[in-house]
Amino acid sequence: MKKWFAVIGDPINHSKSPNMHGTWFDEMNIDAAYIPVHVKSEDLENAVASLKILGASGWNVTIPHKQTIIPYLDELDPLAEKMGAVNTVVHLPDGRLKGYNTDGAGFVHSLEEVIGKEKKNLEVLLIGAGGAARGIAFALQQYGYPNISVTNRTVLKAEEIVSELGEGRALSIEEAEQSLDKFGIVIQSTSAGLGNSEFILPLSLEKLHEGAIVSDIVYNPLMTPFLLEAQMKGAKIVNGLGMFVHQGAIAFNYWLEQYPNTNNMIKRLTDELEHS
Repeated sequence: MKKWFAVIGDPINHSKSPNMHGTWFDEMNIDAAYIPVHVKSEDLENAVASLKILGASGWNVTIPHKQTIIPYLDELDPLAEKMGAVNTVVHLPDGRLKGYNTDGAGFVHSLEEVIGKEKKNLEVLLIGAGGAARGIAFALQQYGYPNISVTNRTVLKAEEIVSELGEGRALSIEEAEQSLDKFGIVIQSTSAGLGNSEFILPLSLEKLHEGAIVSDIVYNPLMTPFLLEAQMKGAKIVNGLGMFVHQGAIAFNYWLEQYPNTNNMIKRLTDELEHS
């Protein structure tokens, strides 16, 4: 029987996941399909039940469902449980649903592809405290980045992540803006700048120091307003496409126990996004 997979989120029309996974299926001669499913928050429980009943082999989870999907799953991978966020669901042979988080590892792989593995001691500022931010924070810690600060408009949420990490600092947006020149790596992990949404800079980059490494997890558009502003300040830019491809490849491996070609996919999607 043909396997099928999905990505659920709100919005969902910006997602390149169907294109990416479909290409990998073709490249690897796998008889499978992958579809986008628009799921509003109030419909999440019914959507999960429907995907299970209809026999989806697994699916990806994007904004805003990465945390709220957890009560509807039967089991969590230990890292996803620690993060409190899921971006990949595997429909196990016994019918149970198991949640994983591949966002964090995907982000670190993409970051280190650009900057190498020798900058772990730089001060890191993580902007945002949602599901993606949690995944990135725990993965950075796991990969050996000891100096992590988290800033969020609701400081309490930043404090929760720092508390669970057992290290680091929680900062208000104002505190982060005033001390921005101390950070060598700045990561924008909110949905600001996604697609055609109205964009408000999550914090002022006035004090960003030249040569800082600035990343945005949004990949469509490839150069978000946040990255464009940082580039004007002389920052080294890491766009969100590498994270997207690497997290997808890790999910693909969970589903099918095969690892796809990420380098070709990054080149392919970069070309598509630059000419769209």
